[in-house]
Amino acid sequence: MSDLMTSFFGPLDKSACVYFLIISVLFFISLVLLFATEIYYLIKNFGNIKFRNVGNGLIILFNMFIAYFVNRLLYTMCNKTLA
Repeated sequence: MSDLMTSFFGPLDKSACVYFLIISVLFFISLVLLFATEIYYLIKNFGNIKFRNVGNGLIILFNMFIAYFVNRLLYTMCNKTLA
């Protein structure tokens, strides 16, 4: 029973840190694509920009940046602790 508990709830090794690396890369790619989309929207609708759409885009950009930063920070913490 103890082996079963250890295998499901025991500490993970350093290879599990790759999860945070993959997630941070995906969030960074999403951040870049979203930023490009916002710039495209601003250029295309320059004369007819709605503040609400720009504000929503900025909030989403900020949230995407925070998600990227948190996962990058978790990857760094995971790597440094399990070194």
